Amino acid sequence: MQPGGASLGEGRRRAANAIRNDLGAAMGSEGRWELQLIGGWQLRRDHVPVKVAMRQQRLVAALALYGRQSRAFLAGLLWPDSSESQAAGSLRESIFLINKHLPGLLGQTADPLDLSRAVSVDVLDVRMRASRLQDHPGLNRGLLHLVEDADLLPGWYEDWVVAEQERWQRLRLTVLERLARQYLDQGNTEQAMEAARAATMIEPLRESAQRLLMQACLAEGNHAEALRLYQSFRVRLRREFGVAPSAIIADLIGPLLMDDAGSERKVR
Repeated sequence: MQPGGASLGEGRRRAANAIRNDLGAAMGSEGRWELQLIGGWQLRRDHVPVKVAMRQQRLVAALALYGRQSRAFLAGLLWPDSSESQAAGSLRESIFLINKHLPGLLGQTADPLDLSRAVSVDVLDVRMRASRLQDHPGLNRGLLHLVEDADLLPGWYEDWVVAEQERWQRLRLTVLERLARQYLDQGNTEQAMEAARAATMIEPLRESAQRLLMQACLAEGNHAEALRLYQSFRVRLRREFGVAPSAIIADLIGPLLMDDAGSERKVR
């Protein structure tokens, strides 16, 4: 069974609050909904966790991720193996229960459906911040902690969720690499290394992420680690794809390779 969700860690909670404040998303505490999909499902009203049945969780998550949608689309998405009439009936029941037990969570229109504007969604917060990150580097506060180790709806395996999980992973990679570059430019090698390493954990054979991690090591003066990363990456590329690292990485690590070869000749 798909899990009902898990609460955010304290660091991630503070980061999420910082992002909402920076984007001016706060709308007052009364009737304020907070929907967490990163790291597990959790819905809060006025900061108090609310219990939601699994079927209703799926509908709310779909509206959060897909935005305003017709009833026909949602019924087919959430109940693909049911007949059209059965799916429509299941959707009507879920809408009725949400409106009964969670009044104010859904928008005012009957069709198409949408979440209320009073609902803050963590995934949408991150997407908004990511879209502005390149032009506004100062918006990176708290973002690293939200994306470095954060799966979308872990334990959910429906096709539509898997597609959104893959989209989320691509966004995480983009954000982490962009943060790593910004931290390198700022001389913050520790944060650059943390962001780049998180990116390599998502895609170990992604050269851009590996290159950023090596650059962070070099900027910190840790040449041995940079050389180790290069050798490991080179071996894995050769084993998996039968190719060598690009000339960009080779040029980056080349001086270390020459130093290493020179040291070996001296030892001999």
